[in-house]
Amino acid sequence: MARYLDVHPNNPQPRALAQAAQVIRDGGLVAYPTDSGFALGCQMGNRDAIDRIKRLRRLDDKHHFTLVVSEFAQLGQWVEMDNWEFRAIKANTPGPYTFILRATRELPRAMLHPRKKTVGVRIPDHVTALALLSELGEPLTSSSLILPDQDDPMTEGWQIADELGHDIDLVLDSGDVGAGPTTVVDFTGDGVEVVRDGTGDPAPFVE
Repeated sequence: MARYLDVHPNNPQPRALAQAAQVIRDGGLVAYPTDSGFALGCQMGNRDAIDRIKRLRRLDDKHHFTLVVSEFAQLGQWVEMDNWEFRAIKANTPGPYTFILRATRELPRAMLHPRKKTVGVRIPDHVTALALLSELGEPLTSSSLILPDQDDPMTEGWQIADELGHDIDLVLDSGDVGAGPTTVVDFTGDGVEVVRDGTGDPAPFVE
């Protein structure tokens, strides 16, 4: 069964964060809170853990996994942005958005869309998620915890532990998550496309 760690929403306990980060370093799969429901997170590019996410969510190879970072300055190593993309994304982060961008060669292949060589990126506006990233010291490979046949991510840590305890290794719960999914904005086509209208305001990206 998955371990369940309940932390303070404003000052998550360092010991719990350290335990969660170690599970990730050891190749495990964790559920963690964000500003847009819970997400599944694993070590960047860990193929076995990514395969576990695919099985749990019943995803195909065309799914865009998300690179979750703690601050905008970290994105330049992993994705390509022109000047307009740079300004638009910076102006709207942190927040409940996922941006699909062209990946650099630094990003592990296991995370990439197999044909387009693109990836989602995200900077959550959530204390516990950012504290976990800080403790881990590197980005997370992540995917919203949206179960098959559902449209919105799970929002209750106890429910995740109860229903998915045999499929994941740890639940990190601070009791404060956003109720809807991220707004997904794709910058890799001929123009900017809002491919999912979620909790982030799509207006800055609609021409």
